[in-house]
Amino acid sequence: MYGWIWRRLPGPAAAKALMAAVLAGIVVAVLWYRVFPLLEPLVTLDEVTVTQ
Repeated sequence: MYGWIWRRLPGPAAAKALMAAVLAGIVVAVLWYRVFPLLEPLVTLDEVTVTQ
């Protein structure tokens, strides 16, 4: 998959690396601000099952 993305990006290696970093940042931002808030109600991280 990463090879496919690398081959599709135009320009020399430095430009490809910069564009790949920007694309990765966009993916992280979309996950952080859109996807994870939608999934938060479904994931119960504050329910503890270990008792003393």
